[in-house]
Parts: sequence; C-alpha cells; structure tokens
Amino acid sequence: MDLETFRALLTEEGQALLAALQDTDAAQEPVVTADLRRTHRAALVEAAQEQARLRRQAAEKFGGRAQRLYFTPESLELSSHLAVSEYKLDRVLDEIGVVMVDAMGLGGSVDAHVLGWSHMTSAVDGDRLTVEIAEANRLGMDQPMLDLTCADITEFDSQGEAVFIDLMRGPGPGRRPDDDPEYGPEYGPESYDPPLSWALERLHTTGAGWIRLAPGLPDEALPGLGAAHEAEWISYGGYIQEAVLWFGVDAEWTPRPDPVRKATVLPAGASLTGRGLPHPAVRAAGRYLYVPDPAVVHARLLPELAQDLGAGPLEGGGTLLTSDELRPTPFATAYEITGVPPLTATTAPAGS
Repeated sequence: MDLETFRALLTEEGQALLAALQDTDAAQEPVVTADLRRTHRAALVEAAQEQARLRRQAAEKFGGRAQRLYFTPESLELSSHLAVSEYKLDRVLDEIGVVMVDAMGLGGSVDAHVLGWSHMTSAVDGDRLTVEIAEANRLGMDQPMLDLTCADITEFDSQGEAVFIDLMRGPGPGRRPDDDPEYGPEYGPESYDPPLSWALERLHTTGAGWIRLAPGLPDEALPGLGAAHEAEWISYGGYIQEAVLWFGVDAEWTPRPDPVRKATVLPAGASLTGRGLPHPAVRAAGRYLYVPDPAVVHARLLPELAQDLGAGPLEGGGTLLTSDELRPTPFATAYEITGVPPLTATTAPAGS
C-alpha cells in the first residue's frame, strides 16, 4: 500500500469500503469484492480488502483494538503482542522513571503509542507512510501524548530524558536469504536504518532508554551486548517476540562491561536472570522432559534453567532438558516420558 492509497482509505469512500469488507463473511468476500469493483477504484478496494484481512490477523496481538487500527503487512509482522509493550512501559515507569521520551524508528508504532499513555513522547521516523499510519492509529490507541515527525532519525533534535530506538525494521538479523550460509555485513546490524552502532552511541550518550531488536541477533554481531545494562528476550504465549537492550535501569547511568541476560515470559510475567553458569553435562533421559520457552533459549539461559529444575541437557536432544523429578516452572513445558528410546518416546503432559 502506497501513501496515496492509504490517504484514500481514510476518506468517506475508503471507510465505507473497509466497513463493508470487515463485516463480510470470508466465504462471501470474493462476491462482495467483485461487486465493489464495479463502482470503486480497484486499488482502493484492494487496499480495503487487505486492511480487513490484516485487522483480523492483528486481533491475536491487539484484541478488539485491532478493528480500529491500520497496518501494513510489515508493520503487523514487526509488532509484538500489545502485552509486551505494556510490560516494557511498566519497566520504564518503575526502573527508569523519566517524563519525556524520544521514540526513534516507529516499526509497528505500537510501542510509541503505549509510551504516550504516560509519557510525553516525541516520535520520529523517516518513512512518511509509517508516520501517517501512526497518526491515524491515535484514536484506536486511546489518544496518547505523542508528537509525530517525519525526518531523518540521525538528524533529529532530541530533547527527551530517555531514548527508545526501534531497530526491528530492515534486512537485519534472521532475514538473510536461505541460500546465504554466512552472516554477511549486508544483513548484519549495520544494515539497519539507523545502524546499530549509531543507536548504541546514542544510548550511551543519553544514558537511559532501550533498543528493540530482532531476537535472533547472534552474539558475534553485538560484542559485549553493546555494553547495555541488561539484554532481555521476551516471549508471549510460547512465541519469541523481541530482544531489548536496556540502559539506565535501576538508576545505573554508566555502561556495564558484563550486561545482565534475562528471559521474560508473558503473560506469566516471570523472568529468569543469568547467573553466569557453565553449560551442564548432557545426560540420558530421565522420567521428565522439559521443552524450554524460546525466550530462555534465545537468552542462552539453559544452564540456569537446568540448575533450577535439577535437570540436564538431553543427550542428542538439542535444547531439551530432562530430569528424574518434576519441578513446575513457567520457563518450560514439562512432559512425562512413557516410552523409549528417548527421542522417539511417547510423551504425555506432566500431571495429565
């Protein structure tokens, strides 16, 4: 969807098309769409059809709000669950405690809107369509205190006490072609707009804020985790959502040589913090098998989880853990092994 088509979608004609398609049963949509094409521009009908489809998909992340918001396929993909944005807002309120925040790079724009619920937020993005979609989403996001600007992020005159930089958009980590076996610089963190090095320098200068990243960023792409105070991997409902580099938490305003690693699982609201443990020795299958939450795996905290569970890595089982006793945990799903051999065993949910 281009900017002109999006603007047309906000007109009375576009809104009528969107309302008609949102209320149409999926089985009847081809007939309704064909009928609408007879009296409306094809491009506008297609845009309304796509928007109705994206809103249905977005309900999983945004609930009833989704029917009042606008998306592109990319912005919906880039958006984490709304609960993740709310969780980060709570951390900002409790641990950073600033009043004014600069949001640089809107991504799916939800984080900036949620910040605007409690903070005066100046948001900037270089893409005009992204900015205008964020503006249109004000009503659906409860009219946040959000000042939007379309400009070069690196030239933005920042006034905030803390800075939030969203680097989820762009080629970035995890988006290299399947036939490229190497993690080349053209798909690394410097391919972001702005580059990760610029974002880190900006946070080191400000002293407080956070950077949102794709969760699959390898350690070699971010030596020392950028000297952040904390690196947190967040999942929701068993699906990894994002990684966050935090600066200035707990009144700490200087970079740390050894950032804390944390895995947070939502909606449970539980966090597992790294303790610098060595990787435990593998072992044969015990009575119970644990499938770790992806936040734990991405944060490389399997040793900590294994220690808490009295478990060890299953021999030949990748990230699976196993033990002889059951210890309930929000950081893994437990199964009771009822057959052998281990990797082809029949399993049943523990306690079933």
